[in-house]
Amino acid sequence: MKKVAVMMLAAFSMAVASPVFAAEMTKDQKNECLLASKGCANEVSSIQTKMKKLQAEIKKGKKVYTADELKKLNDKLKEAEKMIDEMLANP
Repeated sequence: MKKVAVMMLAAFSMAVASPVFAAEMTKDQKNECLLASKGCANEVSSIQTKMKKLQAEIKKGKKVYTADELKKLNDKLKEAEKMIDEMLANP
């Protein structure tokens, strides 16, 4: 009886932990905050920091992102570059 209880507890623990581990892997691979503004409520960064993050994510390429996602990241990078250019042009 004790063995069955321990096995059931182990099976339950593995079933609960698997989705959490899968979510962490996805978060590590894709930066959802940059891509879709998800999960970044507590994240405040400068334009330069955001640009560096975007460049790092773009470098991951098609191994991590789809073509559409890469296009979104490139568009956001161009938008950030444009913001900096506009701020520097208008002192």
